[in-house]
Amino acid sequence: MTDATTVIHAYYAAFNAGTAAGMLDLLTDDIRHDINEGETQIGLDAFRAFLARMDEHYRERAEDLVVMASLDGTRAAAEFTIHGEYMKTDDGLPDAHGQTYALPVGAFFELRDGKIARVTNYYNLAAWTRQVSGATGA
Repeated sequence: MTDATTVIHAYYAAFNAGTAAGMLDLLTDDIRHDINEGETQIGLDAFRAFLARMDEHYRERAEDLVVMASLDGTRAAAEFTIHGEYMKTDDGLPDAHGQTYALPVGAFFELRDGKIARVTNYYNLAAWTRQVSGATGA
């Protein structure tokens, strides 16, 4: 069995490298993706489309990554700071013009047979909106 922390570190290494294929290789075919303040999507095709949309609108990097895993390797959590640039306006969000942002993020994972079967991300969308809108406050 592949160590859960190794899988999660590889996932974020692929994320930081901008390698969608590397991320997708670490996911089960029936991946469950719980999008922050959004819907739950199932399957590699949905995850691939999500990554393509994100790549179109944002340039991001996960820094200060800390990964924790359950003893049996079926659950993991990650905490990190996402540093990003908002490049193209996303539907329903403020206008983009290259604003930068930094937010703490928590991510939770289920693993099965050495691959990620669920990823759930949490961050403060209101704080992100304030940062890209130029408003003050945390």
